[in-house]
Amino acid sequence: MRPSPLLPTLMNRLRLKQLALVAALGEQRNLHRAAAAINVTQPTATKMLHDVELVFGFPLFERLPRGMQPTELGREVVRFAVRLLADFDRFAEDLDDKRRGGYGQLVVGAIMGAAPDLVARAVADLKAKRPLLVVRLLGETSDEILDLLAERKIDLAVGRFAGPLQHNEFDFEPLANETLYVVARAGHPLAGIPALELRDLADLPWVVQPLTSPARQLLEQEFAQARMATPANVVEASSIFATLQLLQTSDAVAVLPESVVRDHLRAGLLGRLPLVIGKNLTGFGILTRKGEVPGAVAVEFLRALRHYAQAIGAQPVT
Repeated sequence: MRPSPLLPTLMNRLRLKQLALVAALGEQRNLHRAAAAINVTQPTATKMLHDVELVFGFPLFERLPRGMQPTELGREVVRFAVRLLADFDRFAEDLDDKRRGGYGQLVVGAIMGAAPDLVARAVADLKAKRPLLVVRLLGETSDEILDLLAERKIDLAVGRFAGPLQHNEFDFEPLANETLYVVARAGHPLAGIPALELRDLADLPWVVQPLTSPARQLLEQEFAQARMATPANVVEASSIFATLQLLQTSDAVAVLPESVVRDHLRAGLLGRLPLVIGKNLTGFGILTRKGEVPGAVAVEFLRALRHYAQAIGAQPVT
Protein backbone atom coordinates (compact mmCIF):
# COMPACT_ATOMS: atom_id res chain seq x y z
CA MET A 1 0.00 0.00 0.00
CA ARG A 2 1.40 3.39 -1.00
CA PRO A 3 1.61 5.96 1.82
CA SER A 4 -0.59 9.04 1.71
CA PRO A 5 1.07 12.13 0.19
CA LEU A 6 0.17 13.90 3.45
CA LEU A 7 2.26 11.48 5.55
CA PRO A 8 5.71 13.12 5.08
CA THR A 9 4.28 16.52 6.03
CA LEU A 10 2.66 15.14 9.16
CA MET A 11 5.79 13.24 10.19
CA ASN A 12 8.04 16.26 9.71
CA ARG A 13 5.86 19.02 11.10
CA LEU A 14 3.23 17.57 13.44
CA ARG A 15 4.07 17.63 17.16
CA LEU A 16 2.56 15.65 20.02
CA LYS A 17 1.82 18.83 21.97
CA GLN A 18 -0.24 20.11 19.06
CA LEU A 19 -2.30 16.93 19.06
CA ALA A 20 -2.77 17.30 22.81
CA LEU A 21 -4.22 20.77 22.16
CA VAL A 22 -6.52 19.42 19.43
CA ALA A 23 -7.81 16.67 21.76
CA ALA A 24 -8.30 19.12 24.64
CA LEU A 25 -10.06 21.63 22.40
CA GLY A 26 -12.31 18.90 21.04
CA GLU A 27 -13.40 18.18 24.61
CA GLN A 28 -13.46 21.70 26.07
CA ARG A 29 -14.68 23.66 23.00
CA ASN A 30 -12.95 26.66 24.57
CA LEU A 31 -9.40 27.77 23.79
CA HIS A 32 -8.70 29.18 27.26
CA ARG A 33 -9.74 25.96 29.02
CA ALA A 34 -7.95 23.79 26.46
CA ALA A 35 -4.75 25.80 26.97
CA ALA A 36 -5.02 25.32 30.73
CA ALA A 37 -5.59 21.58 30.25
CA ILE A 38 -2.22 21.18 28.49
CA ASN A 39 -0.42 23.79 30.66
CA VAL A 40 0.25 26.49 28.07
CA THR A 41 -0.87 30.12 27.86
CA GLN A 42 -3.78 31.10 25.62
CA PRO A 43 -1.54 33.07 23.17
CA THR A 44 0.69 30.01 22.88
CA ALA A 45 -2.36 27.80 22.27
CA THR A 46 -3.63 30.21 19.61
CA LYS A 47 -0.32 29.98 17.73
CA MET A 48 -0.20 26.19 18.14
CA LEU A 49 -3.69 25.84 16.67
CA HIS A 50 -2.75 28.12 13.75
CA ASP A 51 0.39 26.04 13.10
CA VAL A 52 -1.38 22.69 13.24
CA GLU A 53 -4.09 23.90 10.85
CA LEU A 54 -1.32 24.93 8.44
CA VAL A 55 0.12 21.42 8.71
CA PHE A 56 -3.19 19.79 7.79
CA GLY A 57 -4.07 22.43 5.24
CA PHE A 58 -7.64 23.04 6.40
CA PRO A 59 -9.45 24.56 9.43
CA LEU A 60 -9.92 22.15 12.32
CA PHE A 61 -12.30 24.33 14.34
CA GLU A 62 -14.98 26.87 13.54
CA ARG A 63 -14.60 30.03 15.64
CA LEU A 64 -17.96 30.91 17.22
CA PRO A 65 -19.00 33.81 19.47
CA ARG A 66 -19.18 31.41 22.42
CA GLY A 67 -16.44 28.85 21.97
CA MET A 68 -15.22 26.67 19.12
CA GLN A 69 -16.77 23.81 17.19
CA PRO A 70 -14.82 21.14 15.24
CA THR A 71 -15.31 21.22 11.49
CA GLU A 72 -16.29 18.00 9.71
CA LEU A 73 -12.64 17.17 8.96
CA GLY A 74 -11.66 18.57 12.35
CA ARG A 75 -13.74 15.90 14.08
CA GLU A 76 -11.67 13.24 12.31
CA VAL A 77 -8.45 14.87 13.52
CA VAL A 78 -9.82 15.15 17.08
CA ARG A 79 -10.69 11.43 17.11
CA PHE A 80 -7.22 10.59 15.79
CA ALA A 81 -5.57 12.78 18.43
CA VAL A 82 -7.58 11.19 21.27
CA ARG A 83 -6.69 7.67 20.09
CA LEU A 84 -3.01 8.47 19.61
CA LEU A 85 -2.66 10.15 23.01
CA ALA A 86 -4.41 7.24 24.73
CA ASP A 87 -1.97 4.81 23.08
CA PHE A 88 0.97 7.03 23.99
CA ASP A 89 -0.19 7.22 27.61
CA ARG A 90 -0.54 3.44 27.80
CA PHE A 91 2.91 2.98 26.24
CA ALA A 92 4.47 5.36 28.79
CA GLU A 93 2.78 3.58 31.71
CA ASP A 94 3.81 0.14 30.45
CA LEU A 95 7.38 1.28 29.90
CA ASP A 96 7.56 2.81 33.37
CA ASP A 97 6.19 -0.40 34.93
CA LYS A 98 8.83 -2.45 33.15
CA ARG A 99 11.57 0.01 34.12
CA ARG A 100 10.59 -0.47 37.76
CA GLY A 101 10.60 -4.24 37.42
CA GLY A 102 6.96 -4.78 36.54
CA TYR A 103 5.40 -6.50 33.57
CA GLY A 104 3.08 -3.97 31.97
CA GLN A 105 -0.66 -3.69 32.46
CA LEU A 106 -4.01 -4.95 31.25
CA VAL A 107 -7.04 -2.65 31.27
CA VAL A 108 -10.44 -4.35 31.08
CA GLY A 109 -13.95 -2.93 30.92
CA ALA A 110 -16.66 -5.14 32.38
CA ILE A 111 -20.39 -4.97 33.01
CA MET A 112 -21.36 -5.58 36.62
CA GLY A 113 -23.06 -8.91 35.84
CA ALA A 114 -19.82 -10.45 34.59
CA ALA A 115 -17.44 -8.83 37.09
CA PRO A 116 -18.15 -10.90 40.26
CA ASP A 117 -17.80 -14.27 38.52
CA LEU A 118 -15.97 -14.49 35.22
CA VAL A 119 -13.84 -11.36 35.31
CA ALA A 120 -12.81 -11.65 38.97
CA ARG A 121 -11.82 -15.29 38.56
CA ALA A 122 -9.93 -14.64 35.33
CA VAL A 123 -8.07 -11.73 36.95
CA ALA A 124 -7.14 -13.88 39.95
CA ASP A 125 -5.89 -16.60 37.62
CA LEU A 126 -3.84 -14.12 35.60
CA LYS A 127 -2.35 -12.45 38.69
CA ALA A 128 -1.30 -15.84 40.06
CA LYS A 129 0.80 -16.32 36.94
CA ARG A 130 1.92 -12.69 36.59
CA PRO A 131 2.01 -11.15 40.11
CA LEU A 132 3.65 -7.89 38.94
CA LEU A 133 1.15 -7.29 36.16
CA VAL A 134 -0.99 -4.18 36.77
CA VAL A 135 -4.66 -4.99 36.08
CA ARG A 136 -7.24 -2.20 35.92
CA LEU A 137 -11.00 -2.77 35.80
CA LEU A 138 -13.22 0.01 34.46
CA GLY A 139 -16.88 0.63 33.65
CA GLU A 140 -20.15 -0.87 34.80
CA THR A 141 -22.59 -0.65 31.87
CA SER A 142 -22.13 -1.79 28.28
CA ASP A 143 -22.48 1.70 26.80
CA GLU A 144 -19.76 3.01 29.14
CA ILE A 145 -17.26 0.28 28.43
CA LEU A 146 -17.84 0.42 24.66
CA ASP A 147 -17.06 4.14 24.75
CA LEU A 148 -13.84 3.31 26.61
CA LEU A 149 -13.02 0.61 24.06
CA ALA A 150 -13.58 2.99 21.14
CA GLU A 151 -11.36 5.60 22.81
CA ARG A 152 -8.64 2.96 23.30
CA LYS A 153 -8.69 3.46 27.06
CA ILE A 154 -9.18 -0.26 27.64
CA ASP A 155 -7.70 -3.33 25.95
CA LEU A 156 -10.91 -5.33 25.79
CA ALA A 157 -14.38 -5.43 27.26
CA VAL A 158 -16.77 -7.97 28.73
CA GLY A 159 -20.30 -6.84 27.96
CA ARG A 160 -22.78 -6.65 25.12
CA PHE A 161 -23.54 -4.36 22.20
CA ALA A 162 -25.36 -1.20 23.26
CA GLY A 163 -26.21 0.07 19.76
CA PRO A 164 -27.39 -1.40 16.43
CA LEU A 165 -24.25 -0.52 14.41
CA GLN A 166 -21.52 -1.36 16.90
CA HIS A 167 -20.85 -4.72 15.23
CA ASN A 168 -19.14 -2.66 12.52
CA GLU A 169 -16.59 -1.38 15.02
CA PHE A 170 -16.15 -4.27 17.46
CA ASP A 171 -15.90 -8.05 17.35
CA PHE A 172 -18.10 -10.01 19.76
CA GLU A 173 -17.50 -13.51 21.15
CA PRO A 174 -20.43 -14.77 23.27
CA LEU A 175 -19.64 -16.07 26.75
CA ALA A 176 -22.78 -16.48 28.86
CA ASN A 177 -26.34 -15.49 29.58
CA GLU A 178 -27.16 -13.19 32.49
CA THR A 179 -29.88 -13.99 35.04
CA LEU A 180 -31.66 -10.94 36.43
CA TYR A 181 -33.38 -10.72 39.81
CA VAL A 182 -35.87 -8.17 41.11
CA VAL A 183 -34.54 -7.31 44.57
CA ALA A 184 -35.33 -5.10 47.54
CA ARG A 185 -34.13 -4.76 51.14
CA ALA A 186 -34.72 -7.52 53.65
CA GLY A 187 -38.08 -7.03 55.31
CA HIS A 188 -39.48 -5.05 52.37
CA PRO A 189 -43.32 -4.77 52.52
CA LEU A 190 -43.64 -6.83 49.34
CA ALA A 191 -41.10 -9.49 50.33
CA GLY A 192 -43.67 -11.88 51.81
CA ILE A 193 -46.20 -11.74 48.98
CA PRO A 194 -46.10 -15.06 47.07
CA ALA A 195 -47.25 -13.75 43.68
CA LEU A 196 -46.51 -10.33 42.26
CA GLU A 197 -47.04 -8.55 38.97
CA LEU A 198 -44.88 -5.74 37.65
CA ARG A 199 -47.82 -3.36 38.10
CA ASP A 200 -47.68 -3.99 41.85
CA LEU A 201 -44.31 -2.19 41.88
CA ALA A 202 -45.45 0.83 39.88
CA ASP A 203 -45.76 3.19 42.88
CA LEU A 204 -42.51 2.12 44.53
CA PRO A 205 -39.19 3.94 44.21
CA TRP A 206 -36.86 2.30 41.67
CA VAL A 207 -33.09 2.32 41.21
CA VAL A 208 -32.35 1.79 37.52
CA GLN A 209 -29.42 1.88 35.14
CA PRO A 210 -29.10 4.73 32.60
CA LEU A 211 -31.35 4.60 29.56
CA THR A 212 -28.40 3.80 27.31
CA SER A 213 -27.76 0.43 29.00
CA PRO A 214 -29.26 -2.72 27.44
CA ALA A 215 -30.61 -3.91 30.80
CA ARG A 216 -32.54 -0.65 31.29
CA GLN A 217 -33.88 -0.83 27.74
CA LEU A 218 -35.09 -4.35 28.46
CA LEU A 219 -36.77 -3.16 31.67
CA GLU A 220 -38.56 -0.42 29.72
CA GLN A 221 -39.81 -3.10 27.32
CA GLU A 222 -41.16 -5.02 30.30
CA PHE A 223 -43.00 -1.88 31.47
CA ALA A 224 -44.45 -1.45 27.99
CA GLN A 225 -45.59 -5.08 27.80
CA ALA A 226 -47.27 -4.66 31.19
CA ARG A 227 -49.02 -1.55 29.77
CA MET A 228 -47.60 0.67 32.46
CA ALA A 229 -45.58 3.86 32.35
CA THR A 230 -42.05 4.07 33.68
CA PRO A 231 -42.37 4.58 37.46
CA ALA A 232 -42.21 8.24 38.39
CA ASN A 233 -40.02 7.73 41.46
CA VAL A 234 -36.71 6.75 39.86
CA VAL A 235 -33.02 7.12 40.69
CA GLU A 236 -30.61 6.45 37.81
CA ALA A 237 -27.33 4.93 38.95
CA SER A 238 -24.62 3.22 36.92
CA SER A 239 -22.67 2.47 40.10
CA ILE A 240 -23.45 -0.95 41.56
CA PHE A 241 -22.17 0.16 44.98
CA ALA A 242 -24.59 3.11 45.03
CA THR A 243 -27.44 0.88 43.87
CA LEU A 244 -26.87 -1.67 46.63
CA GLN A 245 -26.65 1.05 49.28
CA LEU A 246 -29.89 2.67 48.10
CA LEU A 247 -31.68 -0.68 48.17
CA GLN A 248 -30.59 -1.44 51.73
CA THR A 249 -31.57 1.97 53.09
CA SER A 250 -34.96 2.51 51.42
CA ASP A 251 -38.02 0.73 50.05
CA ALA A 252 -36.63 0.97 46.51
CA VAL A 253 -36.53 -2.01 44.16
CA ALA A 254 -34.07 -2.78 41.36
CA VAL A 255 -33.35 -5.33 38.66
CA LEU A 256 -29.79 -6.65 39.09
CA PRO A 257 -27.74 -9.64 37.88
CA GLU A 258 -27.85 -12.69 40.13
CA SER A 259 -24.05 -12.73 40.35
CA VAL A 260 -24.07 -9.21 41.82
CA VAL A 261 -26.67 -9.79 44.52
CA ARG A 262 -25.87 -13.43 45.36
CA ASP A 263 -23.83 -12.67 48.49
CA HIS A 264 -26.29 -10.02 49.68
CA LEU A 265 -29.13 -12.52 49.37
CA ARG A 266 -27.19 -15.18 51.30
CA ALA A 267 -26.35 -12.66 54.03
CA GLY A 268 -29.99 -11.62 54.37
CA LEU A 269 -29.28 -8.01 53.37
CA LEU A 270 -31.53 -8.18 50.32
CA GLY A 271 -34.52 -10.25 49.31
CA ARG A 272 -35.65 -11.47 45.90
CA LEU A 273 -39.16 -10.58 44.77
CA PRO A 274 -41.09 -13.27 42.83
CA LEU A 275 -40.97 -11.66 39.40
CA VAL A 276 -39.32 -12.87 36.19
CA ILE A 277 -37.48 -10.14 34.29
CA GLY A 278 -34.96 -10.31 31.48
CA LYS A 279 -35.83 -13.48 29.60
CA ASN A 280 -35.00 -11.63 26.36
CA LEU A 281 -31.77 -10.01 27.54
CA THR A 282 -28.97 -10.69 25.08
CA GLY A 283 -26.06 -12.65 26.53
CA PHE A 284 -22.76 -10.96 27.24
CA GLY A 285 -19.35 -11.77 25.82
CA ILE A 286 -15.90 -10.58 24.85
CA LEU A 287 -15.71 -7.32 22.89
CA THR A 288 -12.55 -6.28 21.02
CA ARG A 289 -11.72 -3.68 18.41
CA LYS A 290 -12.00 -4.99 14.86
CA GLY A 291 -8.76 -5.73 13.07
CA GLU A 292 -6.61 -5.82 16.23
CA VAL A 293 -4.75 -8.88 17.47
CA PRO A 294 -4.73 -9.08 21.30
CA GLY A 295 -1.36 -9.01 23.04
CA ALA A 296 0.08 -11.97 24.95
CA VAL A 297 -1.35 -10.85 28.32
CA ALA A 298 -4.81 -10.25 26.84
CA VAL A 299 -4.72 -13.72 25.22
CA GLU A 300 -4.01 -15.29 28.64
CA PHE A 301 -6.87 -13.34 30.19
CA LEU A 302 -9.29 -14.34 27.40
CA ARG A 303 -8.30 -17.99 27.82
CA ALA A 304 -9.12 -17.74 31.53
CA LEU A 305 -12.46 -16.05 30.78
CA ARG A 306 -13.49 -18.88 28.48
CA HIS A 307 -12.38 -21.48 31.00
CA TYR A 308 -14.35 -19.97 33.89
CA ALA A 309 -17.42 -19.37 31.71
CA GLN A 310 -17.58 -23.15 31.30
CA ALA A 311 -16.46 -23.95 34.85
CA ILE A 312 -19.31 -22.04 36.55
CA GLY A 313 -21.87 -23.70 34.31
CA ALA A 314 -22.81 -20.62 32.28
CA GLN A 315 -24.89 -21.48 29.25
CA PRO A 316 -23.19 -20.37 26.02
CA VAL A 317 -25.16 -17.97 23.86
CA THR A 318 -26.24 -19.34 20.48
